[in-house]
Amino acid sequence: MTFPEIETAAAATQAVSPASQTRLRRQYAEQAIAQASAAEWNEAAETNKRILELGPDPEAENRLAKALWELGELGSAREHYQTALALDPTNRIAERNIDRLRVLLVEAGEKTVPAKPGSKAPVSIFVEETGKTGFAHLTNLAKSTELAQVNPGDLVELVPERSRLIANSNGVRIGVVEPRVAARLLKLIADGNKYLAGVTSLGSQDVRLIIREVFQDPRNYGKVSFPTAAKSTDLRPYTKGTLIREEEDLEDDLEDDVEDEEIENLDRVLPPEETTDEAFVEENDELDEN
Repeated sequence: MTFPEIETAAAATQAVSPASQTRLRRQYAEQAIAQASAAEWNEAAETNKRILELGPDPEAENRLAKALWELGELGSAREHYQTALALDPTNRIAERNIDRLRVLLVEAGEKTVPAKPGSKAPVSIFVEETGKTGFAHLTNLAKSTELAQVNPGDLVELVPERSRLIANSNGVRIGVVEPRVAARLLKLIADGNKYLAGVTSLGSQDVRLIIREVFQDPRNYGKVSFPTAAKSTDLRPYTKGTLIREEEDLEDDLEDDVEDEEIENLDRVLPPEETTDEAFVEENDELDEN
């Protein structure tokens, strides 16, 4: 159903059954999720507001808060997360985002610069593939004001800088890839490999990435980027998550709003197991020999 058709349906449902209202909510939610997935934040905000015109809805409140956050409206985003939590006291996504926004509002103010177009990582990055995907934490994090517009699902560029691997997102240096992972990747990058990364979780003192090998130089044939980064031998494409619950609930079950349908809860899609130190030690010998 296209957006104009949904508008027509909205006018028609004012005097129809609760079942029709439920169906309309679902159609609006699908529209909002598609818009958020395309980083059309203004449109996503408006669509979620239409859902709320039909009545209270904690999931729509979460999605609206997410859209407003991406638009730089931190104060308004917090208000909608607070409303979501009031409607559903068990809503951990709203609770955690309220805590994060409490810090950001003090340091960054009510409004910040909107997220840049193209700041979201392609879904292909969040596809688990044995040996080609791995996880890493960042060290030397940027200030809270600079992290204000960084969210799970954002694209991260990895830039070698001498013996360090720098992580940039939204045009801002957000941190340095932890040494145990960076040491191996720097060798492979020097020989021609290419990598992309995306933010999977972000807290006040912690940023976690998923890193994916997107090109293997022939010189690195037979060298695995992430020796034990994944335990499954099958690809497990990301299909449902949430741009709202994406935030920091990677250790929980998939949330049930955008959380059921966007880029949130990536740990449910991508297991939380990280590449072990032992794996890097063992494989480093192989790299040195080559």
